[in-house]
This record gives sequence, structure tokens and C-alpha cells, in this order.
Amino acid sequence: MGSQEPKAVTINVTGFKKFQGIAHNPTETIVNNLKNFVESKGLLPAGVTLRSCTVLETAGNGALPVLLKVLESGISGIDTKNEHVIWLHLGVDGGARKFTLEQQAVNEASFFCPDELGWQPMVDYGCSSRQPIVTDDGGISRKRQTTCSIEAILRFLKNKGYAAMTSNDAGLFICNYVYYHSLRFAEQKGHKSLFVHVPLFSTINEETQMQFVASLLEAIASTC
Repeated sequence: MGSQEPKAVTINVTGFKKFQGIAHNPTETIVNNLKNFVESKGLLPAGVTLRSCTVLETAGNGALPVLLKVLESGISGIDTKNEHVIWLHLGVDGGARKFTLEQQAVNEASFFCPDELGWQPMVDYGCSSRQPIVTDDGGISRKRQTTCSIEAILRFLKNKGYAAMTSNDAGLFICNYVYYHSLRFAEQKGHKSLFVHVPLFSTINEETQMQFVASLLEAIASTC
């Protein structure tokens, strides 16, 4: 018998709009331009489909229905027996000088400022009633980790010359909120999710960041 054909890989990508302190979110630009960028330059490996590129409102509870719809649409009509499905979420870290692969999210909704729809869950860190993101998951100490081969992805990116690192702290704001929901959804459906923080364009320019995300898609696909 011949060797089994490798599974196809379908990747769905999200970024965010502006939020307090970040008037121009680089992930909005990246996600809006990504499909044309990789297709025009022939950067998508064989067997990889970039199914969707969605820019999310930088908001938690009020934007949750949109996020869940994006997650559901990412698997609609997919033959899960023959395809890997990955959700790749991009967020900005205004103080970062490297690309950061986030290994986990925590079940805590504590925002340092109101989101773009005005929601700011518990921020009194001395209070015992801090809100979980998903009540059914238990308390705020619950963590969910990516099942992506994050160390292999990191090695791939470093071999390409990118300044990249891993992190166990996605921050207590919308990035962590979205990542937690995505990791939970991916686990339920048998797929994968990864969140990556990128720097501002003033730190790493737009062209380099576009090339980085294209390489990230390749890294994810090659390590499924």
C-alpha cells in the first residue's frame, strides 16, 4: 500500500481594529491585505488554503457573537477527516520588539481599560469576585493551551531570520479574551488555535510583518 496522503490545511486569520492607545492597529492592515499578498506572490504552500481573513472589533462580550460566527464559519463545509483547521489570531503589543507566540490563555476577564464597546469587567485585583470569561469552565485560574507545535513553529521562524519568542501571558484584555474562546472552541471541534502578538509598524515595518505572517502560515502548515 502507498503512503497516506497528508491532510489538507485550512487556516482562518483574524486581527483587530484600533483601541485605546493604538490608533492604527497593524493587525488590521495585515489581515486586510494578507490574502492578496500571499496569493500574488505565490507564498501559500501546496495543500494550504487561507479560507478567511477577518478584522474583529476590539471588544469582548459585545463582540462575542461575531467572534463565534467567525469560528463557526471557519469549519462550515469542511471535511474534518481530511483537513486540519487552524485559527490564527493576530494582536498588537505596542511595546514589543519581537513577534510573540502565545502558548495559552486564562479564563479571566479583567480589562485594564474599557473595550471599544465600553465594556470593562472587574479590574479590582484584590476582589474575590473577578469574572471568568466562561463561567462553565470554573474559576479564573483555568488555563487553556494551544495544541499547535509551538516550539517547532518558533524554530521554523527563527531559521527564516525572524526575531520571535514564546510567551505564557497573552495579557488580560481582548487578546486573551478572544484566544480563550478560540482555544475552547478548537478543543471542542478537534482543531487548533494560535495567537501571535506583533509589534507596531514603527518597530518592524509593514513589508517585514507581511512576510513574517506568510512564513507563519507556512510554519503552521508544516508542523500540523
